Amino acid sequence: MGRIEGQRELARKRKRREQLKKFRARFAKAKTQGEKDLIAEKVFRISPFAVLEIAAN
Repeated sequence: MGRIEGQRELARKRKRREQLKKFRARFAKAKTQGEKDLIAEKVFRISPFAVLEIAAN
C-alpha cells in the first residue's frame, strides 16, 4: 500500500526543506562567485522563491 496524497506532499515538503538547508550552508561556505551561482541555480530549481544572499543584494 502506498502513501496517501497528503502524506506525499508532506514528505516532499520535508525533503525540500532539508535540501534547502544543505544548499544554504554550502552557499555560505562558497568562496567564488561561480560556485555561488551554481548553487543558486540548483536552489531556484528546487524552490523558485527561495531567498539567498545574492537574491537579497
